[in-house]
Amino acid sequence: MSQLSYFFYNGPLVENSVVVLDDDTSKHIWQVLRMQEGDRIAVTDGKGNIGEGHLLAVERQKSRVSLDTIAFQERTSEILHLCVGFTKNNNRNEWMLEKATELGVTSIVPVAAARSEKAHFRLDRWQKILTSAILQSRQHYLPHLADITSLPEVLKHFAKIPQKFVAHCIKDEQKKTLASLLKPGIETVLLIGPEGDFTQEEVNLCVEHGFAPVSLGKQRLRTETAAITACAFFNVLNDGEI
Repeated sequence: MSQLSYFFYNGPLVENSVVVLDDDTSKHIWQVLRMQEGDRIAVTDGKGNIGEGHLLAVERQKSRVSLDTIAFQERTSEILHLCVGFTKNNNRNEWMLEKATELGVTSIVPVAAARSEKAHFRLDRWQKILTSAILQSRQHYLPHLADITSLPEVLKHFAKIPQKFVAHCIKDEQKKTLASLLKPGIETVLLIGPEGDFTQEEVNLCVEHGFAPVSLGKQRLRTETAAITACAFFNVLNDGEI
């Protein structure tokens, strides 16, 4: 796809059709980018479809796009499901959501663990953060953001995923490094605990459900730092850089 200005459209993309962009996108096109009628742009639906076309009208709250071509981008085999105990600090949660999306995660699941602190779940705002992140990184798939989910439900939901890990910091508990166990090209789910970490009972439950206990290094990382460290390593491994 050519490097056209890239936007999100929450609806079906059909060749030779006209779509109306939402208020925020239209305002950005009109006020910030100062684009004109006839300018070519690209749009994605976050489901692998990419449309190219030109602006028919540019208005503060309603810009219309005539779509000339639609292409479909297959999802890669490098699928990572990130399950994390969110913190009570929404700024840190939002930073993690943005960076994990830029790194191409397939789904993000906020996990309710024994030591989790109550996070204020702001679905509308968080979805906007995910959308902005895929546009910034020019991706075609929007990660699925799940509702807050209990640990047993997470274990049940991902039971059939072939590569499963639980990261924790419990001392003297046998575990290997993620770097030594992670294999490329395999769908993966990674569990990262809340600020207080998983309990021993929770780690045992994960192991019983086929999750390999892992370490992310010698340093004790914040929850969001651990999540992004793991995502980045997953990408580097699957890109064949190590």
